[in-house]
Amino acid sequence: MSFSQALEVVIGLIFVYYVLGSIVSLITQWISEAFETRGKSLERHLKKIVGDKHVDEFVKLPQLEALRPIRYKNMLGFLTSSTEPKRLEKIPAATLVDSYFDFVGLTASKEFELDELRELINAFPESEGKQAMLKWVGQGVTNIEDLRKRTATYFSGVMDQAASTFKSNARSFVIMLSIFLTLLLGTDSIQLAQTLWNNASLRALAVAKAEIVVQEDGTEQEIDSLINDLGELHIVNVGWFINEKPAAGESWLQFWFLKVLGLGLTMAAVSQGSSFWYDLLKKIVSPSKGGGGGDEAKG
Repeated sequence: MSFSQALEVVIGLIFVYYVLGSIVSLITQWISEAFETRGKSLERHLKKIVGDKHVDEFVKLPQLEALRPIRYKNMLGFLTSSTEPKRLEKIPAATLVDSYFDFVGLTASKEFELDELRELINAFPESEGKQAMLKWVGQGVTNIEDLRKRTATYFSGVMDQAASTFKSNARSFVIMLSIFLTLLLGTDSIQLAQTLWNNASLRALAVAKAEIVVQEDGTEQEIDSLINDLGELHIVNVGWFINEKPAAGESWLQFWFLKVLGLGLTMAAVSQGSSFWYDLLKKIVSPSKGGGGGDEAKG
């Protein structure tokens, strides 16, 4: 067995996983932006702070309005350069604290009497944020700056929860999309490895493309370019489940066992995300540059 030949097969496999992962990441990003899933996740957590009925009013505060991302109005917006502000996606904890204190009327920098402060907080919209404030006041915290410090810690946790919720939902979608794309294309890792092993020109092409990716430092590619890469490597095999049959001397049981195993390996690999495979590709193809991470947006 030639070590260089085996290494080229590994590079070819990693490159295919990188390309498939990039396609999954791009589609995930498009859907996330189209349905504003990050913004909706944030708003669900803002309800803990200001209550179910007051989120719309809260996010209209000037300092929060200014944080809304600007994107195309719809899928065809790029044709007319038509843009609009979308839902809030993230808020710095300090800005969130200032906004909340403005919203509930606690901006004044002074110390309240205990009964006065409790009465003011009781007038807040019903929420977990209100209950947290009442608990702190019940513990004797009446200084505004002390309340701000506790609120900042609490809000940082809520924002972390919002980010984790979005990442978990996105991760679930990436896994499902990885399964769908693998089944659609029939990308069987075992079969692909065998093809690369037996086809020197295909190995050379995969290695050359991998080197280009590393040289470009993981620059995000257009989806048509990624699909073209798959086509050149003979990965696009729509309808494989109809056309493929066991090889001579191979039983259907053996065929489907290896097929399911090969597809499962691809699904698991692609769901790791393109940045994972880019980092590994960079270490193998250009070890002198070391790992450094591709574009984080690639998932």
